[in-house]
Amino acid sequence: MASIHGRTAGNYVAEFEIAQAADVLFPLFSPEGEKLWMPGWDYENIMGRLELNEDDVFVTTSHDHAVNAVIWIVKKYCPETYEVQLYRVEAEEKVGLVAIKCHPLGRNSTKVRVAYTYIGLSERGRRFIENFTEEAYQEFIEEWRTLLIEYFANKL
Repeated sequence: MASIHGRTAGNYVAEFEIAQAADVLFPLFSPEGEKLWMPGWDYENIMGRLELNEDDVFVTTSHDHAVNAVIWIVKKYCPETYEVQLYRVEAEEKVGLVAIKCHPLGRNSTKVRVAYTYIGLSERGRRFIENFTEEAYQEFIEEWRTLLIEYFANKL
């Protein structure tokens, strides 16, 4: 945990491998893709289109670590390199940058790197960051891996 201009910041990184090709796996890290494997995930489609583009905006009302509605803004979207970065803004609480990168390891194997960076905007946001341990983050991302494995197992 670090302090940025008097605000608490938390940086978290986790990686996992999954037995799927990157071009099959990567589309699941989009608002539409997450609906397929993340229980309870849904979003308000502000842009009116299903394909993801840089600068797109969407909103969720109940998703990981959010107390209130979250405004998501696509910072970077590079399907050619299997990379997406999204800002998640929780007004008056915290701002996060979520960076997901899929690294092909072979025809049917991918390493996924997931990094979250949070900046607290209020006392409640700073408390969240102070209490969100590295162990909790690793468990959070391990759940992603488990859910993705289950999703692909059920597709067969």
